[in-house]
Amino acid sequence: MIDPDVARLVRGVLWPGFLGRTAPDWLLRELDGGLAGVVYFGQNLSSDPAEVAALSAELRDHRPEILIGVDEEGGNVSRLEALTGSTLPGHAQLGALDDVETTRAVGAALAERLHAAGANVALAPVADVNTNPANPVIGVRSFGPTADLVSRHVAAMVDGLQAGGVAACVKHYPGHGDTASDSHLDLPRIDLDLAELEAEHLPPFDAAIAAGVASVMTAHIVVPAFGDAPATLNPIPLRRLRESGFDGVIISDALDMAAIRSTTGSGRGAVLALEAGVDLLCIGNPSNLGPKQGATTDEDDYLEVFEAVCAAVADGELDRAIVERAAARVAWLARSVSPSTGSGTGASVPEPSAVPERSTVPELVEGRFSDAIRRVVRVRGEVAIDASAITLVDLRDRPTFAVASAHDPFAESLAERFDVTRLAAGPSLRTPGPDAEAPASDELTLLLETIPADDGVVLLADRLGDDTPQRLAVDRVALVRPDAVVVSVGLPLSEDAVLPLPVIDTLAASLASADRVTELLAAASSAAPTHHLHDQHHRNGS
Repeated sequence: MIDPDVARLVRGVLWPGFLGRTAPDWLLRELDGGLAGVVYFGQNLSSDPAEVAALSAELRDHRPEILIGVDEEGGNVSRLEALTGSTLPGHAQLGALDDVETTRAVGAALAERLHAAGANVALAPVADVNTNPANPVIGVRSFGPTADLVSRHVAAMVDGLQAGGVAACVKHYPGHGDTASDSHLDLPRIDLDLAELEAEHLPPFDAAIAAGVASVMTAHIVVPAFGDAPATLNPIPLRRLRESGFDGVIISDALDMAAIRSTTGSGRGAVLALEAGVDLLCIGNPSNLGPKQGATTDEDDYLEVFEAVCAAVADGELDRAIVERAAARVAWLARSVSPSTGSGTGASVPEPSAVPERSTVPELVEGRFSDAIRRVVRVRGEVAIDASAITLVDLRDRPTFAVASAHDPFAESLAERFDVTRLAAGPSLRTPGPDAEAPASDELTLLLETIPADDGVVLLADRLGDDTPQRLAVDRVALVRPDAVVVSVGLPLSEDAVLPLPVIDTLAASLASADRVTELLAAASSAAPTHHLHDQHHRNGS
């Protein structure tokens, strides 16, 4: 039997996700019992803002001072626009533009959208400095490859979000930018010495702290300079975070991610995270499969952590005072962003009523943002497509868990102007054939030969570095369809990179980027559009 006082205390440091678009009974009961709040993921949110706002209002009826978080970055990572693709510039696009006022305006727009959804915590901005071009999970989610660039844009986005009454959560401390693996799937290791970490990866977090950021999310990464434990479970980096002047809420990255779930386990990891200095435990997205391969429920995932922390407090393994301090910080944050209580004493986050009305910022949404996209989407070479029909061949791997949405805004945007057939290329189409000198034997080449000669061919890619499977596929396509165009939604190619086909660099797989690509291709084509979308999958592929 769990002591009711311990149970209520522990609920105050837990932040679960849930399945579906309606609140399950177990979640409402836990909110009645003091649960800190919830995190929304794409599978929770409909395309109707009124439905999302009604869900938030129901949750708030059970817990007035609730933290409702959304993983909303703009660009590739959007939960509010998961069904369509984001209409806001992404971090890499903002870094390429390098206009901090536009970044601040994007933060304000994000705050306005979260506020309309009834949410009050944005799991943004990303403060990771993407120093590893092969990074599988950050990439264009970062403002760029240098600490100075990332720092000024992190500070600007924090300003924009928090001026709009939404708490910013800067992530992923102490920096996920030099990793070569994805912590959703593995436990990454960053082999940098402390001096390199201090110089290249920690400054954006210091800039966020200086801007008054309300919360910081930890990374499930091992930094040998801090020892063998991942940062989420490691008191050394979290102590450094406090010593740097941060007095807000430290939030764990999702404990359902394989970096924790497949090593210590979510329950044990939760106890270690609290001991290390984490205040709020993000239990995460129950739609992630994890080591249980989906054989679990949202309530099971929650109870695994809840019961482990309650047991650790009850038997004295976890000092109750640690949980009380964490719960006090979480309660402060909830008060600071709750409409019923205002900003609270000492809170750095203004009241939600400070969010500007949409009518006061139309030139930012309709003018500045669309202009920003136009300025950063670059064309290399000459786009020569002149067709009313386009076959879109998607060479990318499956979306990462961070991106989550498998929706392709490019196909739908192109279908506004062209007759579009979409082919989802599997791994067999991204690997070389048995004889590189005989392209006709290659499966991708054979597939291309089935595309009508009058169709334009557009290749969608996100990893075009030397000798990557996608780059090799582009080289093979060029032999058969030299009129094809590549749309790159990943990190930009180096200035001296040479591809055999023209490339449109977008820096984001978003609806805003897709619309700009459609605009460019339509301008290159004199053929009359026919407006259709046919979605096909190569059966030997993924």
